[in-house]
Amino acid sequence: MKKMASLLLVLFAIGLGGCNTMSGVGKDIEKGGEAVQKAANK
Repeated sequence: MKKMASLLLVLFAIGLGGCNTMSGVGKDIEKGGEAVQKAANK
């Protein structure tokens, strides 16, 4: 559980750092959510 929380935090930080617009934020959050889902399904 700690591993998944850490992964989510890192993805969220990268997403916030890499986007310039609100639509970019949505796309980054969506990709972060997909990564978390893939990690949870393993």
